[in-house]
Amino acid sequence: MPGPLRILLSQQAAGRLAGEIDRLLAGRPHVLLAPDTPGLDADIAFVSREVTGLSTKHELQPATRAFYDAMERAPSLRWVHVHSAGADRPVYVRLRQRGVQVTTSSGANAAVVAQSALAGLLALARHLPQLWQAQREARWASLIATGQPRDLEGQHAVLIGWGPIGQHLGRLLQALGLRVTVVRQQDRPAGPGLAVVTVDRLHEALPTADWLLLACPLTERTRGLIDAAALALLPAHARIVNVARGEVVDETALIAALQQNRLDGAFLDVFAHEPLPADSPLWRLPNVIATPHSAGFSDGNAARVERMFLDNLRRWCAGEALHNLASD
Repeated sequence: MPGPLRILLSQQAAGRLAGEIDRLLAGRPHVLLAPDTPGLDADIAFVSREVTGLSTKHELQPATRAFYDAMERAPSLRWVHVHSAGADRPVYVRLRQRGVQVTTSSGANAAVVAQSALAGLLALARHLPQLWQAQREARWASLIATGQPRDLEGQHAVLIGWGPIGQHLGRLLQALGLRVTVVRQQDRPAGPGLAVVTVDRLHEALPTADWLLLACPLTERTRGLIDAAALALLPAHARIVNVARGEVVDETALIAALQQNRLDGAFLDVFAHEPLPADSPLWRLPNVIATPHSAGFSDGNAARVERMFLDNLRRWCAGEALHNLASD
């Protein structure tokens, strides 16, 4: 007779979800395990937001490392659900390589990320960085004297990625009157009024782009997609918004283009290494808004992620296909 279903999760998540899990499993024997359980083995793991905490993909806090180590030491682990929209952290790659299914919470914070991307676009479009600098200097710097912003309506936005974030963002851009070209893997329509090009034809869209917005997952296809050659095709007045992953862009080439005024500005929430090193020029460039991978943070995310996990737990127990299964 099989033993109880073993679920690894944080103590905080266990406190929030124990009752829901009991009701969902409807009498099936199960046990909720903390990462410090002696001799731990688990069938399922739920990586909630507090597990990663202030850790990044590149620099792990001790508590995060302990949870990751517990997953990797669990020989019976078969499925992991993560709070993030992507599954490109090295631990998830290793788990998938050994046959563990990894599901993401893609869509849980899509509207929030799209709103952050739009906020960055609007801030750049309305010259807010230079106005903030003038405010810090108590200097009255009217845009009449320093250069009036261009009308957004009619500008061309090239949007890479058509998942939940890209779809939210595309609707927002259209509502502001921008002309949107979607860059996606397949040559399929994206919706009314939207042009579509495939990734291998990206360079055709860049010379007319006023905005290049990145909302794609990090894959071997998208890693380094925006390289020096791609950046060189953009007009000098173009701006970049990146809420995808830092590795999608050649960061050294991007810095050079911004420093040499071959690009007009950038809103960057993700970077090649996180935390962004203190000596990075991106902190100090006047035409850059740099935020600490925070575009998706909102107080409603946790509940949406937990609903996704519980739905997938029901599917797992019923032998159904899992939602948001990570793939290459």
